[in-house]
Amino acid sequence: MRTNIVIDDELIRDALAVTGLKTKREVVELALQTLLRLKQQAGIRKFRGKLDWQGDLDTMRTDR
Repeated sequence: MRTNIVIDDELIRDALAVTGLKTKREVVELALQTLLRLKQQAGIRKFRGKLDWQGDLDTMRTDR
């Protein structure tokens, strides 16, 4: 999808420098992928300590 957006020049320049990527498009795509991953991880973290798991890790390790 083609989209035109206005992005701070210094922000893009810094992002290109830190990532070593070659194009603005690559930087924007990486930023969007990273944002999505972080939001998904935050959603998963909400379950921390709330899931009930039953099993025997020792048995699972030896059943391989």
